[in-house]
Amino acid sequence: MSVTTIDRTRTRDGLLRLAMRADAAISGLVGLAGIPLAGRLAELSGTTKAFEDGMGVFLIAYGVVVFGLATRPSVRRAGMGVIAANLLYTAGAVVFVLADVFPLTSAGVALNLAAGVGTLLFAELQYQGWRRARACA
Repeated sequence: MSVTTIDRTRTRDGLLRLAMRADAAISGLVGLAGIPLAGRLAELSGTTKAFEDGMGVFLIAYGVVVFGLATRPSVRRAGMGVIAANLLYTAGAVVFVLADVFPLTSAGVALNLAAGVGTLLFAELQYQGWRRARACA
């Protein structure tokens, strides 16, 4: 007869891991799609091609880092860091629009604010996963 043990901490951090992996995958894919479309995105949004290329590289790097953090044995501390990064990105997206760094078009304003809202939704989902994992630790 075999005995199977269940690591309760590992099973309770499933939502946090899933949200981190989804965040990583979507960020990475948006970055990969954004690099070849940087010129068109710059025209559409009112930014520059260099800025859009930089955002693409940033999103790819962010995705790789977050995916790596999601594979750690314990993700509670890393998860809180990712939540904080997502909240900073959300605030940054709003400040970016309000500071008038670039002469953003209406589409540029909408895209930046939509990215901020999407990031905020990931932060909320990750926070709910973090709370669930914390409750079992």
